[in-house]
Amino acid sequence: MGFIIPVLHEKFKNSKIIALHIDDSIRLIENHANTVSLYSIEPLEVQAFLEKELIEIDASLIYIIEWRPSMNYYREAYVKLLSIVVEFIKRINAEKRTTLFFGRRWIRNFFKNLILINKTILYRKTNLPVIVTGSGPGLEAALPVIRNMQNNCLILASSSSVMALFHAGIKPDIVIATDGGCWALQHIYPFFRSAFNGFGYPANKSAIFAVNLNAVLPSQCTDTPFLILNDGSFWQSIILHELNLPSIIIPQKGTVTASAVELALTLSDESIFLAGMDLSVKDIRTHIKPYGFDHLFINNAQRLKPVYSEFFVRSKLLKDGGSMDIYAAWYKNQLELWPKRIFSIGEGNKLFANSIFSAHEEIVKKTDDYFKTVKLYEDTSGFCKTGVTTLLSALKDSRYKESLKTELVPLLFPNEKKVSDNDLEAAVYEVSK
Repeated sequence: MGFIIPVLHEKFKNSKIIALHIDDSIRLIENHANTVSLYSIEPLEVQAFLEKELIEIDASLIYIIEWRPSMNYYREAYVKLLSIVVEFIKRINAEKRTTLFFGRRWIRNFFKNLILINKTILYRKTNLPVIVTGSGPGLEAALPVIRNMQNNCLILASSSSVMALFHAGIKPDIVIATDGGCWALQHIYPFFRSAFNGFGYPANKSAIFAVNLNAVLPSQCTDTPFLILNDGSFWQSIILHELNLPSIIIPQKGTVTASAVELALTLSDESIFLAGMDLSVKDIRTHIKPYGFDHLFINNAQRLKPVYSEFFVRSKLLKDGGSMDIYAAWYKNQLELWPKRIFSIGEGNKLFANSIFSAHEEIVKKTDDYFKTVKLYEDTSGFCKTGVTTLLSALKDSRYKESLKTELVPLLFPNEKKVSDNDLEAAVYEVSK
């Protein structure tokens, strides 16, 4: 009923108070100053409300105060609301840690990758079903289905699943990479080694490389056609616009498979089939084999540190880290937004209905006319310099400055709230070198 709000205001004078109510049938105390309220338990409404109210608040400074008599009265509805809030705080806390660690590297990667782009992709929506592959153990059971259907669907592969697909004789049409960490190259190198060593691709065609330019990319990809993923940030958009580089807006999701599903929904009007997106650890198996990191464990194995022990330690770290649970909770909430055409091949992912290509489903032969490769200028080495100049000019423009600062300061100065214009411009110039 809100009786506790005045008490909290008195004790914590500088704190923002958010009151979440299950319904509005009992409302005795109206909102106070510095207090906002929501009367709903719908996941999408609650998440949108929290994102709006907590956009600039450190997740480690958020405290949940429960009113247990409410749980006794509302029961399941109370537990549902509490779980939504807890999962939201876990997710933004994980995103904050990622930004603290990767922010500066993301921007450096973006400018570095601009000079790698020689070909870009234009696309039109397909009438083909799409298979999205992750690298979970569940991919193994799906490989025969994917191999049989590869001529009648688009295969959109996370870079970490490419090695297993090639090993099974499957050629992905699109390989997606969004990870900014240097270790991600261990997944991308096998793609280029296989693709350019005669693995079934025609001489004038290879897989499309769908990439967020914040990702770490190898220098070998200069001849690969890029499908650029724009995370929707203002600073990225103005640079890509200035360089006349076509892109698809796919917001950062924290996991490449979520970005892959969003991309699949953009590229096709047909059903989306997921494989290897387990969102869980099975015994000591964290990923399908072969996998890009396998050699790190096998080469380091010793008599007193056998490889299975190393796999056990890794699986325990993943379980204890809780990232799988965070992703699973995000997918569960996201299902209400996605159309009813996303399925799982096999039972690797319990969140999605298990389905395979039905016998009555119309089989469409895959052709090449859905994507068009556009060759850029002979010399793209000036893209980086142009991108930096464009961003620095926008930072001096009063129409754009505040919006850009809101995006760039957390990435370049994660532990500081107030940064001067000169310091921000110097940081942009420095990181772009």
